[in-house]
Amino acid sequence: MRDVRAEYHRGQPILDGLSISAPAGEVTVILGPNGSGKSTALKVLAGLLRPVAGQVELVRGTAVTDVSKVPAHERPGYKVAYLPQGHSVFPAMSVHDNLMLGAWPVRRNRGAAAKAVAAVYDRYPVLRQTRHRPAASLSGGQQRIVEVGRLLVPDPDVVLVDEPSAGVAPAIAALMYQELARMRDEGRTVVLVDQDVRSALEIADTVYTVRSGRNDAHGPAARFSAAGVVREWLGESAARSEGGEGQ
Repeated sequence: MRDVRAEYHRGQPILDGLSISAPAGEVTVILGPNGSGKSTALKVLAGLLRPVAGQVELVRGTAVTDVSKVPAHERPGYKVAYLPQGHSVFPAMSVHDNLMLGAWPVRRNRGAAAKAVAAVYDRYPVLRQTRHRPAASLSGGQQRIVEVGRLLVPDPDVVLVDEPSAGVAPAIAALMYQELARMRDEGRTVVLVDQDVRSALEIADTVYTVRSGRNDAHGPAARFSAAGVVREWLGESAARSEGGEGQ
C-alpha cells in the first residue's frame, strides 16, 4: 500500500497518504486506536474499498502487479484472502458448502476443488466430522475454524485478518493466533489488524501504528511493547514528556 488515500464519503478521507509494506512470509500487524483507519486499510488491501489515490501493489519476486482497481471478488485469483471481523459463516449452509465457497477460484475444476477442501479437512479433522451439519449448529469456536478453513481452501499467499479475537472466547482467540503464526511458518504473508495489542505483538514480525489515517510509527516488533503502544494511544507519553518524566 503506497500513499493511499481512501474515503467512504467524498472529501472526507479515512486514509490520508497511508503506506504499508508487508514482507513476504511475515506477520505484519497494523495497530491504532479506534477510528484510526486500520480496518479501512485492510478493506483497501482486500479490494472492498477502492483508493481514490495511491496504489496497492502485489510483489512476487521482480514482478509487481498493481491491484488497486481489482475488486474483492477477484482478489482470490491473485492468491489474496480476507477474514473479516466477526462471524462470516453462512449459517443455513452446511460446513461442507461453506468450505466449497472457498473453492470459488477453481470452481470449474471439480477435482481441484475437491482436493482443496480435502486438504482443509485433513488440517482440521473437526470439520470433517461436522461436514454435513448447518454451520449455525456449531459452537462459536467451531464456526471460526470453518471461516479459517474456507479462507485456506484456495491456498492463498497473502492472508488479511481483521480483529481475530473479537467476540470469541479466550481459548478460541489463542487458537486463532496460533493459526496465524502457523500460516506465517508455512510461508504465507499475514497482515493483521488488531486491538489485542499484546497477542498481536507476540506473533508480529513488523508493526505499523496508524493515527488519523496516516503513518505514525513502524519497525520490527521487538521495538514495540503493548504497554507503550497503549500509552501512546491514550496520550500518556506526551503528558509525561511535558511533565519532565522519563527523560
